[in-house]
Amino acid sequence: MSGPKACVIGWPIEHSRSPLIHGHWLKTLGIEGSYDKQAVRPEDLAGFVIGMADAGLVGCNVTVPHKEAIMPLLDELTADARDIGAVNTVWRDAGKWIGGNTDMTGFLANLDAGAPGWDAGQDRTAVVLGAGGAARAVVAGLIAREFPRIVIANRTPERASALAQSFRGRGSGIETCGFDDLSGHLRDAVILVNATSLGMAGSDRLRIDLSRLPAGAVVNDLVYVPLETELLAHARARGLATVDGLGMLLHQAVPGFARWFGVTPSVDAQLRAHVLASL
Repeated sequence: MSGPKACVIGWPIEHSRSPLIHGHWLKTLGIEGSYDKQAVRPEDLAGFVIGMADAGLVGCNVTVPHKEAIMPLLDELTADARDIGAVNTVWRDAGKWIGGNTDMTGFLANLDAGAPGWDAGQDRTAVVLGAGGAARAVVAGLIAREFPRIVIANRTPERASALAQSFRGRGSGIETCGFDDLSGHLRDAVILVNATSLGMAGSDRLRIDLSRLPAGAVVNDLVYVPLETELLAHARARGLATVDGLGMLLHQAVPGFARWFGVTPSVDAQLRAHVLASL
């Protein structure tokens, strides 16, 4: 097929739904181009990057286990990629390979669409569950929206403290706690975000008592398999606003597509239904 070529790389890669998303946009927008998945072993990553231009690629998405390993192999990194400590999108600019991270963009756009006004007000507290890569993107997004207080809760408090330390001096007050001490922080939260894999199909359950959350709080679960997690079901039963994780997956794909194919696509009900059918 003629036109720009992009792909997603990982090891393994069969689970990736990125080809569904970008393939849908290429088809519905009538763009000549292609997007596929390529299995790249960790030991072959450097060679892949060196050969991208000769392979005719205009860029790629990056998934596990390459998100951190690819960083020193690229010519430049965006501020978001440096802050989050991972790259999920690569593109060519002025002869250089640029690495960016669109997870923060996807996180914020999903909430803006699913719970408009979620970040309004002055005395705002956000509670984030988890201290891994997804949590880093969430904390970066909350700082960008100038949340004055962010609480990071993790089963291993030391990991939460390490994450908080990496964002010190960025304008937000960041506190940490273990899951056992979480309930005292929930009463002030306007948003609770699950950035762990707990509650995902095949993973352990996420056991959180939501009774302390105020009536106007928003609950966002980054897990999207199942689409309605136990956390979201409990929040909905309490009458709280909920936002599932599928939208973040869809919205984070927008900037890369725009870079590679020159058109900014839309996240709409048709795309959501297309991806949902694969879950």
